[in-house]
Amino acid sequence: MARKETAAESANAGRLKQIALTYKMTRKADKKIGLVLAAVGIITLGVFLAIGFLIGHPIYLGILGLLVAFLVTAIVFGRRAERAAFGQMEGQPGAAAAVLENIGRGWSTTPAVAMNRSQDVVHRAVGKAGIVLVAEGNPNRVKSLLAAEKRKMNRIVADVPVHDILVGNGEGQVPLKKLRVTMMKLPRVLTGPQVTTTNDRLRAMGDLMKNMPLPKGPMPKGMKLPRGSKGR
Repeated sequence: MARKETAAESANAGRLKQIALTYKMTRKADKKIGLVLAAVGIITLGVFLAIGFLIGHPIYLGILGLLVAFLVTAIVFGRRAERAAFGQMEGQPGAAAAVLENIGRGWSTTPAVAMNRSQDVVHRAVGKAGIVLVAEGNPNRVKSLLAAEKRKMNRIVADVPVHDILVGNGEGQVPLKKLRVTMMKLPRVLTGPQVTTTNDRLRAMGDLMKNMPLPKGPMPKGMKLPRGSKGR
């Protein structure tokens, strides 16, 4: 029993440390985060207390308000932490790869399947939507790199849909913060076994850049994208 309690306490301490670190990193990019969270919590609790006094149940509504205030504050914190993370990542080499690595279950990601001397790069993700090629870099240069990789995929796995996404803020591009939600909206056309078969065929082919080390992305050490965020 003592061992179980110790493990639970250690896990809780780890979570608290992670939350504190995330808050610290977020505050560097979002100076008003503390005031915003405090205001959200106080206003939410205040609304519930006011309703409680009006209907004659201030204690009950106060407890409920406290729980709701905690939940709403956590949601706001998650969204602003995500925004701060994207703000630090955007425009840096490997940013799209970092997002893809955190996209969630059901996707298999291979960073840097194609790259040129200017470090424009194409990443690949495979899921039930098919193959998604995500390019980042100079739009004029990376389009040809993306087109070449798409032709290669069509030759090797002609029966699997191949989508291409160019990350950026220009016309026809997908902003980094919307990359995840854009991919999640793609129609699901493959079954689980088909996804596995596609991955096996691509692994057998091998990647052009498989022997070239690539950083996991420019995410600050210890900072993770909030899970469950849908991208807004």
